[in-house]
Amino acid sequence: MTNAAVALTPAEIVRSTQHPALISVAEKRAADVQLRVADAITKFAGSMMFVYVHIVLFAIWMLLIERNPWPTLTLGVSLEAIFLSTFVMIGQNRQAAYQQAKADHDFTTNEQELKVNTDLTQAIHEMTKALHLQICVGQDATPGAATPKP
Repeated sequence: MTNAAVALTPAEIVRSTQHPALISVAEKRAADVQLRVADAITKFAGSMMFVYVHIVLFAIWMLLIERNPWPTLTLGVSLEAIFLSTFVMIGQNRQAAYQQAKADHDFTTNEQELKVNTDLTQAIHEMTKALHLQICVGQDATPGAATPKP
């Protein structure tokens, strides 16, 4: 194993195996404070810890804090749902941006490969024609030497 391979951190190993377009989009998102905050909230809201915290808070609220918690609890939960749905949409937008960046990168790469393959196919075709002329017809395929061999 080389020293360079040993020196890689886990983050660098993961980064080296990710699609280049995803790395680019992730770097842009990491540069924006608002998007980092939204990503952190979305990550927490999508966890079981979020569920456990809410179970405890709602139980405390209903049993210990208010005698009639339903109107205030309903208002609080409704407001929370409005904000959480916004964070879900932000997460969906992030996923759509990743997918679009990957699709754009893949399209560009495929177009470049198609051009290279087309150029290679044309070059092979020209070499095959020249070889056919030289072997079967007996003509030198080099430019300026179009006379048949005796």
